[in-house]
Amino acid sequence: MNLIDTLATISASDPAFEPGHVWLAGAGPGHPRYLTLEVADALSKTDSIVYDALVSPEVLALATGSAELHFAGKRGGKPSETQDNITSTLIRLARSGKKVLRLKGGDPFIFGRGGEEAEALVQAGIPCRILPGMTSAIAALASARIPATMRGISRSITFTTGHAAGSEDDLDWHALARLGEPIVVYMGLKMIGEISRLLMEGGMAAQTPVAVLMAVSTPDERILLAKLETVEAEVRRQDFAAPALIVIGDIVPVRKLLTPGQRS
Repeated sequence: MNLIDTLATISASDPAFEPGHVWLAGAGPGHPRYLTLEVADALSKTDSIVYDALVSPEVLALATGSAELHFAGKRGGKPSETQDNITSTLIRLARSGKKVLRLKGGDPFIFGRGGEEAEALVQAGIPCRILPGMTSAIAALASARIPATMRGISRSITFTTGHAAGSEDDLDWHALARLGEPIVVYMGLKMIGEISRLLMEGGMAAQTPVAVLMAVSTPDERILLAKLETVEAEVRRQDFAAPALIVIGDIVPVRKLLTPGQRS
């Protein structure tokens, strides 16, 4: 069975994308190759897309030519749509009879507020469906040849956000430091110095390996390798910018073992 036949099979077996329905979908980390076939099929059926800042133009280009595009990007430190406005837009479009695709970078349920939006749609009586996507952390680690788990090195991995580091809404970085397991931080680049300080206060070694993975799967993709005590300075020196993921722990140096010509 070729790709076109596979897509046709998926399309025929999926629930109908009906007017007045909202599908919450994950667009992956950026490049269209990371789309699921189900989301690619949804792009060909929708007539209204509400999309985030991290959804690439190449992904949007796969939509039907008549689809309306509604930007709903939320980026730290920049003018952004409020969550209430985004939810109101989804409800308004659905009630006007549109087939609405809510397109989010990564997976809608991994730090994407997909749960909040799905809850609001259910409360408003709007039929909705969830289409999972490849979360950016998994794609980023694989692209960088850093295994999320590896026997003898890691038994678990923690995904967390870093934008609230040091605030009253923050999580317990000291407790995470004591786990001795890898940590992947979303939305933490701006607070990387505070995150490093809190982890070292909690007992994590200053020499703990760190990787910063920027703009994964896009032409701007870059990788920075450092230690916990030096990563903030290196991020500034090398002018790294969001979107970026921070990987902390002993899985980082495994990259050398998995990269041809880098074992020594």
